[in-house]
Amino acid sequence: MSGSGRANKSGLGYEVEKKMEANYDREEAAGTPTHVVNWVNAILGSEHDPIPGTDWKSICNHLRDGVALCKLINILLKKDGKSPINFQKKVMSPFVAMTNIENFNKGCQDYGVDRESEFQSGDLWEVRKGPFLNVINCIHSLGFVANKKKVSPQYTGEIRKYMDNE
Repeated sequence: MSGSGRANKSGLGYEVEKKMEANYDREEAAGTPTHVVNWVNAILGSEHDPIPGTDWKSICNHLRDGVALCKLINILLKKDGKSPINFQKKVMSPFVAMTNIENFNKGCQDYGVDRESEFQSGDLWEVRKGPFLNVINCIHSLGFVANKKKVSPQYTGEIRKYMDNE
């Protein structure tokens, strides 16, 4: 068992997890998490404490309760003339955090992000590198939608295409 209280993955589950981690590493080498952190911190400004680092654990732990994400999407929705989402600022349980994350995803849809770009609450809550890539990809997509709406500061991430064998 790993330190998280979960059984270690083996077989196909292990292979999938390793591939997801490799995909995260590729995005990290391309600078995507850094672009995401810089943009989120710039949009949030004084609305929320800044994400303290660009490593995946720092980002994940900072966003884990969904509060910063909800503040982020509400700022963007307001700039777009849309209604804000509801969320809980004081998170005392995993249930509240996961509800915040689900509300963030709903807000992303209202803002114009494709449903396929959403992530599951466990991708963020469970603090695992491979699944966390889904969170980064969602915020990355949100940044591009914001760019189309001329939001400032502009998101500076790049669209990257990979072949399956990379």
